[in-house]
Amino acid sequence: MVIAAPSSGSGKTTVATGLMAALRARGLRVSPHKVGPDYIDPGYHALAAGRPGRNLDPWLVGEELVAPLFLHGAAGCDVAVVEGVMGLFDGRGDTGFASTAHVATLLDAPVVLVVDAARQSRSVAAVVHGFATFDPDVRVGGVVLNRVGSDRHEELCRSALAAAGVPVLGAIRRDDAVTTPSRHLGLVPAAERRTEAVAAVDRLAALVARSCDLDALLRLARSAPPLGGPTWTPPFPAATPTPTPTPTPTATPTATGGRPVVAVAGGAAFTFGYAEQVELLRAAGAEVAVFDPLRDTRLPDGTGAIVIGGGFPEVYAAELAANEPLRQQVAAFPGPIAAECAGLLYLCDELDGQRMCGRVPGRARMTSRLTLGYRDAVALRRSPLTRTGERLRGHEFHRTAVTYAGEPLFRWDGGHDGYGDPGVTASYLHLHWAGAPRLAQRLVSSSRSPSVLR
Repeated sequence: MVIAAPSSGSGKTTVATGLMAALRARGLRVSPHKVGPDYIDPGYHALAAGRPGRNLDPWLVGEELVAPLFLHGAAGCDVAVVEGVMGLFDGRGDTGFASTAHVATLLDAPVVLVVDAARQSRSVAAVVHGFATFDPDVRVGGVVLNRVGSDRHEELCRSALAAAGVPVLGAIRRDDAVTTPSRHLGLVPAAERRTEAVAAVDRLAALVARSCDLDALLRLARSAPPLGGPTWTPPFPAATPTPTPTPTPTATPTATGGRPVVAVAGGAAFTFGYAEQVELLRAAGAEVAVFDPLRDTRLPDGTGAIVIGGGFPEVYAAELAANEPLRQQVAAFPGPIAAECAGLLYLCDELDGQRMCGRVPGRARMTSRLTLGYRDAVALRRSPLTRTGERLRGHEFHRTAVTYAGEPLFRWDGGHDGYGDPGVTASYLHLHWAGAPRLAQRLVSSSRSPSVLR
């Protein structure tokens, strides 16, 4: 089932996360999903469900991969809960493409509409009626009322919705105890507040269990017809291990058995990444080792390539700067480096006056302006991940800016960004590698001999 809402801020994450945890507490195997490119909500979903939270984004991966990726994530599960994005029908630009409704139709899944009932009663029925009839291909199977003020308030809302013919599957009272702290890009990631996040998810589970009809929600989920078609798998076989090459001054060390080690940044400063990226790297023949730039003073043994994804280095700039041994090792690393957003900032000369790795000639700083949106980017030069003239679909989401020295790596309508050379691909673009699996192949291939980009 898909958990949607008329607008952002209605309580989708509260209901979706609490529902995942409540169903898991019943002994069900729950598959957690999120519409769109967001990284933060899936972190809480993973805590609730005990499985990786996975994103479903038609823009980043293509419509044809949404159902296969869903089936991949939901394999072996009893129920799947998909949290929507923004309002139900809000998509890219002025279209419905990549909206929650779009994904619901691709999955042929029923929708539960979470409605913020504060400061309204009978009008709730008009809102729900409009959403239920706006698109005949979208099946609104029920409503969860959020921020209900009293028994009388709940009674008025339920009466109005009964007349509209839409069942109420839950009514959640106002409860400040279940709030999650936020900052400049939304919720604080679960990985940064593990103990508190686990407690918050437990509170959400209890809230949803006592406020919603879990049996009715399960019946609604089971009303979804079987989803045919293939399940996604990496579109290339695992590489056959090759003998370890004789070390040379330009060669990058590899793991025992010839499988190159790809070091992926993690820890509190680098929490953004799609689960399929690691799966693709492994399928392309790599061993994946996670390192924490806040704590580790050296790269994992045998590192042949580095991936530094998104996160919040601006929050930890002083701590990152203080880890000089690792910064120097990254700066001098001879193999390929792929960096997105936070990774770009970490590779720059400095971030808000703090010394970073200096691998990308540029200075980064926090700004008050939010940069947000999908990008249809064209690569302007060759780098570990890109080829000149190639198109890649990505997403930007940040409140920082970089002043580069040199020409950009990518351009798109109304913008340009990034830095690229034979050893580095770095930009603000977040890429979902399931939509471009060649990126994993290129990185693993070039990690074996960084002087040659195959």
